[in-house]
Amino acid sequence: MENEAAPESAPPETAVPVPEPRATRHRPGRAWRSRAWWNTPRLVRGLTGLCLAALLAAGTATGVVLGGARDGTDVIGHSAAPQVVRSADLYFALNDMDAQAANLLLFGADPDYTTPRKQALDTYEQRRGQADTDLQRVTEAVAGDATGQRAVQTVIGELGQYEALVARAQLLEDQAHAPAGRPSADALTAYRQATDLLRQRLLPAVDEVTKTNASVVQREYTDQRDALAGGWWTVLAAGLLALAALGALQRLLAVRFRRLVNVPLAVTTVLTLAGLVTALTLISRADHQLVVAKSNSFDSVIALGRARAVAYDLNADESRYLTDPARAAAYEQTFLDKTQSFARVDGATLATYDDRLAALADRHRADHGQVGFGGYVGDELRNITFPGEQDAAERVLDAFQRYQRDDRHIRELNAQGRIKEAVTFDTGLTPGQSNADFGVLSAALDDNQAINQRAFDAAVAATDDDLDAVTAGLGAAALAAALALTALGVRSRLREFG
Repeated sequence: MENEAAPESAPPETAVPVPEPRATRHRPGRAWRSRAWWNTPRLVRGLTGLCLAALLAAGTATGVVLGGARDGTDVIGHSAAPQVVRSADLYFALNDMDAQAANLLLFGADPDYTTPRKQALDTYEQRRGQADTDLQRVTEAVAGDATGQRAVQTVIGELGQYEALVARAQLLEDQAHAPAGRPSADALTAYRQATDLLRQRLLPAVDEVTKTNASVVQREYTDQRDALAGGWWTVLAAGLLALAALGALQRLLAVRFRRLVNVPLAVTTVLTLAGLVTALTLISRADHQLVVAKSNSFDSVIALGRARAVAYDLNADESRYLTDPARAAAYEQTFLDKTQSFARVDGATLATYDDRLAALADRHRADHGQVGFGGYVGDELRNITFPGEQDAAERVLDAFQRYQRDDRHIRELNAQGRIKEAVTFDTGLTPGQSNADFGVLSAALDDNQAINQRAFDAAVAATDDDLDAVTAGLGAAALAAALALTALGVRSRLREFG
């Protein structure tokens, strides 16, 4: 029996290196990305840091947005917008001074106009004092505005010369003992120099101040609305991040430490939610009040303020037309131009204006949504917002139509050579006469403007109250409390790890 062959011996096994477990590898800068690295203390600290950062971001964003709204409201409500109103009032006062100066030349030495002459002198002095007050306030307000300062310096430099020319015209008229409606040549020359100075230098300079500040209001309004819209979403995102981080932290503590509720963190969450709702509400309110102040009320205030100034300029042109026959055609054209700026009817002449405006006005009264004419009155009728404003604007339109019809009667009397009757009707204060009807128009404009001015003041005051120092202090205290409670809520848990 043959012996079985011995099995061949197996070759020695070659040692195969065992790969290092993935979890034990150390790659510089990447350890924090591994799941094992994020143990409980690190997770708690990381989420706590996220909570604190999100709370600070939400608080900072809220402070920046609401602080900007407060500053913007201050610029619009307490600086630029009031400046527009003051400069418009200065424009009005200067125009009425010139209208009264023209009336004084119209009266001449005729004893029938003793009472109206005294009234014109008193009104001239009243407007002169008003202009000086307005000019002082305007000067103070444009201290940091180079363009405004140049315009104001022009007014200051020329106003004294204007008043001197008016005084000279009155003196020459008194010496000439001229009849009504026929001033002396010397007095008329002095008055021409005065009114030319007013219309070519003074009024444009005042209007420049008005336009400059109106553009500041518009720019600030646009910027603030954009900032509030973007800020609302920024605060919302930061607040939601803070709430999400707080929720994640509380869940982690509940799972890892078997604690159902962490009282400090629960209070922080409620405080954060309340703060977020309050912040978003304040931002929305600030935006709403900004729209009310600028778009709904200030736009009407400035339109009506300009309408008032233009109306007094119209009244002055009417007196200039009678005072200076050589320039009658030019004054008639400027009267039409200013009439169109007050209530524009495209393509109308003085001969056709009344009928065409009447047709458009009747259509508007049948349907207030139909405003077929432009100008300052048209702008106002398209921006009716507040109780009583519609009726007040309708009274302005009615009074303006009556005043325009009075003007045509004055021109008709003048064309017939009945100059004294024209002067009497132009300057008369008996109901139905031109100056009496103009007084009704002026009062209607004042009433309409007052409605919008009150709304403007109320909107600005509401924002001032919402965003005052008390609100800022409460917000800062709430943020500090939220941060402290967050730290307190995790401190005892972290201490368990030593």
